[in-house]
Amino acid sequence: MLFIQPVIISESLSVTHQGQTIASVNQADFTMPLLDIPIMDVDKYNQFLEKIDRQVHQKPVNATMDEQGNILPGRVGYKLYHQAFKEEFYSFLFSGKAYKLEVPLLAIHPKVDSELLAEIREKKIGEYRTYFNVNNKNRSNNISLATEAINNYVVFPGEVFSFNQVVGKRSAEKGYLLARVIVKGEFSEGIGGGICQVSSTLFNAIDNAGLETIQRYSHTRSVPYVPSGRDATVSWYGPDFSFKNKYNQPILIRAKTQGGMVSIRVYSSDMINYKLRNVPNASTRISKEQISPS
Repeated sequence: MLFIQPVIISESLSVTHQGQTIASVNQADFTMPLLDIPIMDVDKYNQFLEKIDRQVHQKPVNATMDEQGNILPGRVGYKLYHQAFKEEFYSFLFSGKAYKLEVPLLAIHPKVDSELLAEIREKKIGEYRTYFNVNNKNRSNNISLATEAINNYVVFPGEVFSFNQVVGKRSAEKGYLLARVIVKGEFSEGIGGGICQVSSTLFNAIDNAGLETIQRYSHTRSVPYVPSGRDATVSWYGPDFSFKNKYNQPILIRAKTQGGMVSIRVYSSDMINYKLRNVPNASTRISKEQISPS
């Protein structure tokens, strides 16, 4: 605990953010007497700090591209400037007077800004397409959600992309629906059924771009949307699909669904030195089995 000078008058502190009061506390809320010397309750202060941090924290937003290829600017985020806040808070405790504190902030710049995105959208280095039956509404819904989750994602040099981490847990709260999945070689129903077509399409696109696959598992039975042995099964509590950007430039994933087709393209800057790999095309025929398996 930190010893401070005696405080004679217990006055209030108003904490403001963008001109609005978000907290009001008294000196007595954070001090306690010990042998006639007030000391600050560090635990209470840290709890108060965390509360303020949650209230003012804003995540940065990366620049993205719309359907037409136009760049949508990102947005700077903000977080509490802990050291500056601490200094102001101590001044309040020492002053014995009413105090007003505008929350000091630190900027959090987006990882991907418009300038970077403009550079790495120039050169297509890989692509792949697979096809699905749009009449299976639940499965189509899941495919669309997973495709949107990886669209506009940028992987920097040396970074590893994890499908499970980027897409996140597939849940009803996120809009995923029940659809057929393959579990231990048998068909079953599960939330998010169908997303393995997205991970499989992505695998073939990044393989076409010559990127390094880190983790990939095939289904326990064949799937119709990619050639045999070219699939990548994923499960939140099980297999993941991951790859590493081994190149010296960031790569951009552009993914979309359109009219029963999953299209994934991989882009980078003109300065990239890459090696294209040939991969077999997916069948354009929508088979009866293609309506259901994940």
